[in-house]
Amino acid sequence: MDIDIDLPSNFVPKEHFKELTYASMVNKEGKLIRHQVGTYFQNIPKDPLTGLSAIPHRLAEELGYFKIDFLHLETLNNFISKKEIRQLIKIPPNWDLLQDEDVVKTLFHVHRHFDILQAVKPRTIEELADCVALKLPRKPLSKYALLDKYLKDREAIRQLIYSKPVGDGTYFKRGHAIAYAMVIILQLHLIDQN
Repeated sequence: MDIDIDLPSNFVPKEHFKELTYASMVNKEGKLIRHQVGTYFQNIPKDPLTGLSAIPHRLAEELGYFKIDFLHLETLNNFISKKEIRQLIKIPPNWDLLQDEDVVKTLFHVHRHFDILQAVKPRTIEELADCVALKLPRKPLSKYALLDKYLKDREAIRQLIYSKPVGDGTYFKRGHAIAYAMVIILQLHLIDQN
């Protein structure tokens, strides 16, 4: 299990938490390297040479450790407080911006998926989150097969896109997709204000 926390890009975990261990992973050469954003606050064994977790993050999860990922989002650099963000999230953005390919190219998580946004034409956070989730292929269905089905019956396919696929297909957890949609909404507000 892991927990994702979105923060401004200048956040450095070690400046705020003395008792943490950076997560690790194994690279192509078999060398233990630092996970880009993962940390552990549990007493996990440390590699004596690197100070990183001696257990790579995938195996650590299987062993019951949980990782906290501090994700740096440049969008958050534009805000002074959580209150400001919460107030802005409550205001509907200019949804029509999602039909402008040049705007979409600048957006978090959907910048290469204008086709999905153009087809769905989201008007709610939930529909925008669905667009984020629909971008991932799910074996044996392609994103386009799911998109066609979604356009016919959003509620039924919504259940499918947030369920763990059989085999090696990837998917978004609903909570992650909604959080990403909220970041996109903040971006739309910033674009509209400029």
